[in-house]
Amino acid sequence: MLFKLLLVFTIVPLVELALLIKLAQVTDIRTTIAIVLVTGLAGAYLARTEGTLILYKIKQELNEGRIPGTELINGLCVIVGSALLITPGIISDIVGITLALPITRRFYGKIIKKVFSNMIRKGTVGYYFKRWK
Repeated sequence: MLFKLLLVFTIVPLVELALLIKLAQVTDIRTTIAIVLVTGLAGAYLARTEGTLILYKIKQELNEGRIPGTELINGLCVIVGSALLITPGIISDIVGITLALPITRRFYGKIIKKVFSNMIRKGTVGYYFKRWK
């Protein structure tokens, strides 16, 4: 696992840097910097607006006595997507936008639920559910 993380944290930034350099060569440096700034601002904006909406939905579900599983996954997607948008890079921006937007976030939510279900079924993760009174 550590080796995989090491690869991700070294190879992905190098690929991102190479793509930004290539983009600057194809367009110009000002356009590349503008793209990085605009996606960073978009990430901050999406984190704020989508995050606020998700927090409202979580509170609403808790007030109704339900566990907000889907909304917690949506919140996770928005946080990760916003962080990726704030991080300079083309690949991270594409993944970040798809994580932060509600339409494409459903796709990731299904994958995350499937991964969690498999982990629970295999016994690699446990869960504890306490009924509220």
